Amino acid sequence: MKDTIKTLIKLVLGSLGVAVAAAIAAAGYLIYPGIPSSASSLEFKGYVPLRSDGVLSILDYLTVSEGMLFVTDERTGGVYRAPIRTNPLPSIADVATMPGEPAAHGIVIDPTTHLAFVTRSEANTVDIFDPVKMLVIKRIPVANGPDAIFYDEFDKLVYVASGDSHLATLIDPSTQTTIATIPLGGEPEYAAIDSSTRLLYQNLHDASTVVAIDIAKRAVVQGWPLLGCEAPTGMAIDEVHRRLFIGCGANAVLAVFDLNEHRVVATVPVGKSPDTVAFDPIAPHLCDR
Repeated sequence: MKDTIKTLIKLVLGSLGVAVAAAIAAAGYLIYPGIPSSASSLEFKGYVPLRSDGVLSILDYLTVSEGMLFVTDERTGGVYRAPIRTNPLPSIADVATMPGEPAAHGIVIDPTTHLAFVTRSEANTVDIFDPVKMLVIKRIPVANGPDAIFYDEFDKLVYVASGDSHLATLIDPSTQTTIATIPLGGEPEYAAIDSSTRLLYQNLHDASTVVAIDIAKRAVVQGWPLLGCEAPTGMAIDEVHRRLFIGCGANAVLAVFDLNEHRVVATVPVGKSPDTVAFDPIAPHLCDR
């Protein structure tokens, strides 16, 4: 009996040891940054370290303005600013941090007023802040679940997509006020602006559709199903060839949507749960994450 108990204890301790070792290995894999594989159009220069008050940070959106990289931390609500036109790359001492409430998501900078705007989904606000001083100037309440945010250069407005409420909010940077809301008919995920038509294309995650928004009219003017694309996420636009490239989170494909025919003309298998999509008009190449 004693031998049996000893054997069971050894098995339990051995299993615990294996579990702990696996957890440590997994944590190391998540924490230790790897080196990306080579690419014909990109050259890896290194990493920009960001401050963190915890073991794990959840970085969401990023934007670049006047040589500065701005990144949001969804978990802490912080906004980081780092200079990227430097050699060598910036150190952690070069990174400025603006604390805030979780969860911080999208961020844009208005080129006219030089003010920055960040969405916070738990507070249901858009915070306007000075990107030089990294100080909040004003807080604007918006519909529940603000996430993606864009600057419309034609109407000089900030567009905020709120997933929980299925609404878009328009903010005038010059007056720092909300001027309109637009019912979207579904849960917005990401969008892209077409400069030739001045329409903003917004994908709807729950409905697997894409809609065209005329911001000047404050309305959705058309919508189309994304056949073969389940739970659309990121989006990028090729204005020359009139294509939208849309990541499809639930079925791991990249959908190619023809803006002239208003239909999906191709789907390309990609990695599981694609999120961000970017288009390089120079190469041209697509990148999905």
